[in-house]
Parts: sequence; C-alpha cells; structure tokens
Amino acid sequence: MSTFTMQHINPEGLFRSEAFSQAITVTGRAKTIYIGGQNAINSKGELIGVGDLELQTKQALHNIKTILDAENASFADLVKLNIYLVSGSDPLVGYKAFQEMAGSLDDPPLVTVLFVSEFASRPSCLLEIDGIAVIEDKD
Repeated sequence: MSTFTMQHINPEGLFRSEAFSQAITVTGRAKTIYIGGQNAINSKGELIGVGDLELQTKQALHNIKTILDAENASFADLVKLNIYLVSGSDPLVGYKAFQEMAGSLDDPPLVTVLFVSEFASRPSCLLEIDGIAVIEDKD
C-alpha cells in the first residue's frame, strides 16, 4: 500500500486552467527529481531549431522526458515548471508543443513563465525550462 499522495489544488475563487494548477501538495514517501535548465541542445551538443521556438521547445521537452524516463517518471509527475522565453516569443507556441509532447494532463503542474533578454550560455537559444517532479520513493 502506497503512503505517497500528490494532490493538485485549485481552490474556489482562483482561476481554473487546463495549462497549470494553482498549488500541489505532496505527502508520504516521495522522491523529488530536480530538473536543471533544459534548452534545445541535443545529445551531440547541437542546437536544434535555430530561430524556431516550436522546434526548440520540443527538443527541451525531449530532454526533460529523457530525465524523467531515467527516473521512471513521466510528465504527469511534474510538480513545477519554470519556463524562460526570450522576449518577443509567443508562449502559446510553447504550450502547443507541450500538449503535443505530454498530452492533455488531467492535473497539470505549476507553471511560471518569464521573459528574458537572452541566455548567457547560448544566445541562439529561445527558451530554457527547469522543473521539479515527484514520484513515490520505493526504496
């Protein structure tokens, strides 16, 4: 019997969105996965989708999926995503790519989207995504 629970909270009086939850509680035996900032760099160190936010978003999400897979987790286990977009980018392009990669989640993660002027490591990058996922600790 699992002692792990994750509850997505969207209290009365706050906006209910299909794209994000308002709060999430995690109780019990949990393993937290902290995902460092992922951009559109593939496993060979190549930037995918120069100038194309959709392709860059898909590559960044592919990188996140690779991390989640390595921990036997999925997009449904995401608790928090921080999305950094170069100013002038359209967040709806990234949201569409997320829906294509993750599908429609009944309980979406918490999401913060910020605009930045550029990224220090790769000025050609249009976005970076970091996050937190939580799964049951079975050890």
